[in-house]
Amino acid sequence: MNLTVSEGHRAALLQHLSCEVPTLFCGSFREDLTGTKDGQRGSANTFKAPDDGGMADRDPVPIPVEVRAKLAELELELSEGDITQKGYEKKRSKLIGAYFSQGPGVDPSTGQERRMPTTPSSSSRYRRRLSGSRDERYRSDVHTEAVQAALAKHRERKMAVPMPSKRRSLVVQNSMEAYTPPDTSSGSEGEGHGDEEEEGEGVDGEEEDGGGGGGGGGTSSSLEGGISMEHWISRAIHGTSSTTNTTSSTSSSSSTRSGSSGVARARLAEVLAQHVHISAHQHHLRLHHQHHQHHQRHKAENHSAPQPDVTGYTNNDRIQTEKTPSDGPLVQRQTPKYGNAELMETGDGVPVSSRVSAKIQQLVNTLKRPKRPPLREFFVDDFEELLEVQQPDPNLPKAEGSQMVAVQGEELGVVTNWPPCLEAALQRWGTISPKAPCLTTMDTNGKPLCQLTYGKLWTRSVRVAYNLMHKLGTKQEAVVRPGDRVALVFPNNDPASFMAAFYGCLLANVVPVPIEVPLTRKDAGSQQIGFLLGSCGVSAALTSDACHKGLPKSPTGEIPQFKGWPKLLWIVTDSKHLSKPPRDWFPDVKDANQETAYIEYKTCKDGGVLGVTVTRVAMLSHCQAITQACTYTEAETIVNVLDFKKDVGLWHAVLTSVMNMMHVISVPYALMKVNPLSWIQKVCQFKAKVACVKSRDMHWALVAHRDQRDINLSSLRMLVVADGANPWSISSCDAFLNVFQTKGLKSEVICPCASSPEALTVAIRRPLGEGSTPPARGILSMQGLSHGVIRVDSEEKLSVLTLQDVGHVMPGAEMCVVKLDGVPQLCQTDEIGELCVCTAATGTSYYGLTGMTKNSFEVVPVTNSGIPVSEFPFTRTGLLGFISASGLIYVAGKMEGLMVVGRRHHNADDIVATALAVEPMKFVYRGRIAVFSIEVLHDERIVVVAEQRPDSTEEDSFQWMSRVLQAIDGIHQVGVYCLALVPSNTLPKTPLGGIHLSETKQLFLEGALHPCNVLMCPHTCVTNLPKPRQKQPEIGPASVMVGNLVSGKRIAQASGRDLTQVEDNDQARKFLFLSEVLQWRAQSTPEHILYTLLNSRGATASSVTCLQLHKRAEKTAAMLAERGHLQDGDHIALVYPPGIDLIVAFYGCLYAGCVPVTVRPPHPQNISTTLPTVKMIVEVSRSACVMTTQVISKLLRSKEASAAVDVRTWPPILDTDELPKKKAPVLFKPSNPDMLAYLDFSVSTTGMLAGVKMSHTATSAFCRSIKLQCELYPSREVAICLDPYCGLGFVLWCLCSVYSGHQSILIPPSELEVNPSLWLWAVSHHKVRDTFCSYSVMELCTKGLGVQTDALKARGLDLSRVRTCVVVAEERPRTSLTQSFSKLFKDLGLHHRAVSTSFGCRVNLAVCLQLHRLGQSANQGTSGPDPTTVFVDMRALRHDRVRLVERGSPHSLPLMESGKILPGVRIIIANPETKGPMGESHLGEIWVQSGHNASGYFSVYGDEALHSDHFNSRLSFGDTQTVWARTGYLGFLRRTELTDASGERHDALYVVGALEEAMELRGMRYHPIDIETSVIRTHKSITECAVFTWTNLLVVVVELDGSEHEALDLVPLVTNAVLEEHYLIVGVVVVVDVGVIPINSRGEKQRMHLRDGFLADQLDPIYVAYNM
Repeated sequence: MNLTVSEGHRAALLQHLSCEVPTLFCGSFREDLTGTKDGQRGSANTFKAPDDGGMADRDPVPIPVEVRAKLAELELELSEGDITQKGYEKKRSKLIGAYFSQGPGVDPSTGQERRMPTTPSSSSRYRRRLSGSRDERYRSDVHTEAVQAALAKHRERKMAVPMPSKRRSLVVQNSMEAYTPPDTSSGSEGEGHGDEEEEGEGVDGEEEDGGGGGGGGGTSSSLEGGISMEHWISRAIHGTSSTTNTTSSTSSSSSTRSGSSGVARARLAEVLAQHVHISAHQHHLRLHHQHHQHHQRHKAENHSAPQPDVTGYTNNDRIQTEKTPSDGPLVQRQTPKYGNAELMETGDGVPVSSRVSAKIQQLVNTLKRPKRPPLREFFVDDFEELLEVQQPDPNLPKAEGSQMVAVQGEELGVVTNWPPCLEAALQRWGTISPKAPCLTTMDTNGKPLCQLTYGKLWTRSVRVAYNLMHKLGTKQEAVVRPGDRVALVFPNNDPASFMAAFYGCLLANVVPVPIEVPLTRKDAGSQQIGFLLGSCGVSAALTSDACHKGLPKSPTGEIPQFKGWPKLLWIVTDSKHLSKPPRDWFPDVKDANQETAYIEYKTCKDGGVLGVTVTRVAMLSHCQAITQACTYTEAETIVNVLDFKKDVGLWHAVLTSVMNMMHVISVPYALMKVNPLSWIQKVCQFKAKVACVKSRDMHWALVAHRDQRDINLSSLRMLVVADGANPWSISSCDAFLNVFQTKGLKSEVICPCASSPEALTVAIRRPLGEGSTPPARGILSMQGLSHGVIRVDSEEKLSVLTLQDVGHVMPGAEMCVVKLDGVPQLCQTDEIGELCVCTAATGTSYYGLTGMTKNSFEVVPVTNSGIPVSEFPFTRTGLLGFISASGLIYVAGKMEGLMVVGRRHHNADDIVATALAVEPMKFVYRGRIAVFSIEVLHDERIVVVAEQRPDSTEEDSFQWMSRVLQAIDGIHQVGVYCLALVPSNTLPKTPLGGIHLSETKQLFLEGALHPCNVLMCPHTCVTNLPKPRQKQPEIGPASVMVGNLVSGKRIAQASGRDLTQVEDNDQARKFLFLSEVLQWRAQSTPEHILYTLLNSRGATASSVTCLQLHKRAEKTAAMLAERGHLQDGDHIALVYPPGIDLIVAFYGCLYAGCVPVTVRPPHPQNISTTLPTVKMIVEVSRSACVMTTQVISKLLRSKEASAAVDVRTWPPILDTDELPKKKAPVLFKPSNPDMLAYLDFSVSTTGMLAGVKMSHTATSAFCRSIKLQCELYPSREVAICLDPYCGLGFVLWCLCSVYSGHQSILIPPSELEVNPSLWLWAVSHHKVRDTFCSYSVMELCTKGLGVQTDALKARGLDLSRVRTCVVVAEERPRTSLTQSFSKLFKDLGLHHRAVSTSFGCRVNLAVCLQLHRLGQSANQGTSGPDPTTVFVDMRALRHDRVRLVERGSPHSLPLMESGKILPGVRIIIANPETKGPMGESHLGEIWVQSGHNASGYFSVYGDEALHSDHFNSRLSFGDTQTVWARTGYLGFLRRTELTDASGERHDALYVVGALEEAMELRGMRYHPIDIETSVIRTHKSITECAVFTWTNLLVVVVELDGSEHEALDLVPLVTNAVLEEHYLIVGVVVVVDVGVIPINSRGEKQRMHLRDGFLADQLDPIYVAYNM
């Protein structure tokens, strides 16, 4: 993956590298760029201004020591996040303001230096770099150079990377100043960050410290006074310097509108309110084009605008985007106008007005570059589309050395006065030398807080033991028995209480489990600690009085039960709370045995917490081995900065110290934060011989180190570096030695050690003799390490890892190195493996986990020939490394930090180090970086998360992120899958302030991290996708067709009942025309009510009988004749709200001999988007006049309407509110039943407006078919909650009642917005047995009434009479929605079999309609079998194959039968390309033949080819005579075991999706709904999703129902889900508000309109991420 660094940034970078202008810093050592190690120091207590070209040099101003001390404290506060940047700057300028002679280069308000253009002469004087400005733990000059070289390489191949787009409000929320243009008067962009590089930020192990030695982020004085906001923002994307010409003014905030996005309208409101706008200007281009060609071409080209070809585009085709005025007022967000597709039609297919497509083009150009060669193997899966595994590359480095031999440590010497156990040692010192000091603790001011002598410790421990044994509970019911586990909960500043409690437990024969103090009920990792306590059976917790008071309390004053914790009895161990033991009572001190002494907790890579048990023998042996290795003697003084509850701190400062009667000076973390030098001061003050620290503490001392003449470290004989096993600790050790050598520190004193919770101390470097040469360092090739081999010489001298040894094997131990995978076989000498030790001094088990224990504590390493190395088992240390020929141990990393990406090993620490070496570092907190891997698509992927500083801009952060990606790619040859920046202080912390890695990973995977910047690079990282599919040539017809079989399978064809065979007393059959049926009904049953319309309260708004309908229709016809002056056959647009007026107008048209066209009226609140569609249908249908109500008539001519369309071009508008009194003189009777009855216009899901012609014959056949299928007759009542404008909805609303005579209860779906329960109440109240609805209505009820079912039941809502509830749709059945609906309303009596679906399309408005007859036997009437649901393999579907699988199997997709085929309908499945018939259970296009097929498209230009292809298709072989209509939908037929009424086996039709919507990606066919379903499942805040393709990139749009801060969480989740489930890489993720995805009246997504809106930049997205 190659990212660009813009020219301006590069110039700034070069300038920064060549001349670092020093700013005020508190007494820090400055180290030369090349890494001087000679201890030269710039005088740091004076301030010198840079040479500013002719300005007089200012005098140096000394800064008093106390001011510098305050500044150091201030910087630590800032780094810890205890103070804001603003507050820091304010306080800082107050402190140092007086010490400046205010020259022209200094800004008096902040006391900060302005960056001046630096002349070469001055720059050489200031080429020294601050050591304190970087994290010394990860510091390595060689590595920094390597990173710079890697970045330089990337810069040579310039490539534009599209920066993500954020909504303004999101940017503002993340950082208030982030998008303020630079102050043009200041002449510099660096202002305000003047001293940021020198912050000495406190860090713990994994935390932050100095913010990078970066220079200014731009050029010096290039900004002109009048630079426009537009120009400035455009730089935010292209990263161009302000001096270069921006080639594109693409705005990085995708909208300069105000952040208030307006109230997102309810989804249904939008559904019902608007037909999505398609501009009339180009309807002829789009009208039926897709129907015409959708069989012949791939989806990739299937768009209204021609698309740029990914392969043929060159870099010079820069896209000039339109400039928007920068100084205009901010405008409120308007409803997006979708599909302004004229904007999209430019020569090369790239929308002129669109920033978005320019960015996509940028992305496409970037992705076109050759990737790193793909991995050798493809992953193996159980499906034939995936490839066989190929052989690994023979040229990769392999281990060549001989097999290693286990290394023995020296004998563990037996010293005569070593105690038989630790309690005996304590008893001895407590009685012999009671006044000897044991422990001195400090308060936060560094003053001694408490002095604990051995006598005191002994008596306090005995008191604790006595109370544990005799004073808890009763004799019969003791709370704690010998051998029980108890928790020790003590804060880090109270080692005295901890030691007394710990030894008290040992004396009472109770097992202590030291844990961290839970500060809140939701501490990071606290729940897992609770699980550990529960599994250890802990029921009591010992704590100190102060700690007990500080624990969170419930209102009653009790300590609440923490999440996941067992119920605990809290015991305060301060002496005043405990009873004094009798004078004659002494604890029983036994010799060390195999009983458990204590349990140390260990956090695993996955966040789980395990308890490592250490026996009394192991504890004693370990203390003896440490004593021997460190040559501890009695009464030595040791300074400890480490956590005394576990690990090295516990072993040295609590256990071994007592064994040897040493004096421990404990320096708490709280004191280190205030005064990082405190531990060094304590070493001087107490003349300590030993100090136990981490590299962090050495680094802090460097940052805070001041010229204190009283520092003298000559007393130190051993400086134990607890994290010496971290390869990057070497830099801290070097830098510390460099600075403090002059203060008496001897080089041989530094003793790195390696340890692990399982193996305790693994190795420690012994203090060397005076003047002896330090051991050699390992300088290893990272490339070699990633393949698990040790290579000293590296081709690229830059990507190396320098290792220091951690000494020899511990006394009495044996060590070997075993291979990482498989059997624990010994490594070769030049191979990296896991260190294993065999000694009495290790842990013995994970408490309660025998399987894991066996794997870690009972390992038997074997040689190549399978012979065990030793008769005793070894313990795994979890450390990766090797043993040199001289027996020195080198550790290269930890198993926990190991990430195996594409068979290569990478260590998290190494990745962190590379990220930290990228300059400038001032945009993120250095120590707050987490690196971990997640598994996506059968391989690990690297994720880097860092905390961003509050004052860094979007551009800064994005530039830094892209350079980090380049650096990691260059150094480690591995791609970063995701790089995320989070706001400061938001990553979960460990108790000592480090980053809690597993919790961070968990938050990332749950989508709860809330990053403020995300860069995903799946295109770079994911190289193991299955190969794209190559289409095979089709088999010829002769070889496949035999009789009724195709390729050995039954031809996939089926039919409904034969209409000619049906004998029924259908009176309406006598009439050819619906108008005649109405006249007959008006005569025979004049008072029979046909229609009842309900209002939002459920009351009857109006109803109409047969006679009333007939009479009103006559009057309408009279008005048409009188006022309309119409000819027979003229088209009339009926623009009515859903209701009876629409029905009256329809029959009025038939009576007058006109052709009605029903049109949805415009939404009064949304004229601008809904009116153009109305206008377009009126024009395309060539309507001679418009009939409507008075209200809508006014609306069509209103001022608002004239803004959206040309109101002067409307045909005559007749309002039918006042009908004439007289009736039509004569009612029209068509001469031919094949004449046009009405036109049915509908917007397809792809945004195509298509009108079909329905003849009188087809209309009557349609009504008859539905009557027979649904058993409709006059005494029946049917409830209809559908839109009455097209398809089956219109037929059920307007036609069926007149034909069949049943009463229709009409419920306008728009009324459900006011009253969601209206439809169900109507069904219940009218005791309706059959009802029809749409998916949007069903969804509204499911979402709106989910929590109200009990209330509805209480009010008497009863659905038990419902036999059938049919969902009317032109799509694949939405199984999950229908199931949710059935489950939800089951309690209201709805039968689980009542809900079924139908299927219709443009060529045939209803192909299937399932009706169940509950409680009837199969031979009664037309009852059919239950709809069947099958599970198909989604991967097979992509190859146009159907493979049935079991429910719940991976990649299974549930498909519900689309309904029973209507009478008179025949179906066949055909190959859409070859037009040959398909076999059963093969996926193909559904072709239909029926009396109620539409007779063709109503096309403006009469496109005959289009017409014949869709409505008159013939098979290419087999039955070539029958004429079929092509539905444009893919599906398959499957013969079931069920039988229908005639006794025939039932053929089930399964609709998979529309051909024109299917996306062709990587040679496979994907249906958008499948990808959308996967995406919606990923996060609770995603309410809706739509996908489409653009230039072969997959674009995913998600609606976010939640805080805008969650927007960026969705990007990785969406990318992961689509990769895992569909093997596709998402190109662009767009996060929008609820209600932005356009939906048509049937509840179907309008994906093409969405695409047009996105490309024309009309969506006002919250966030747009361009995946690299």
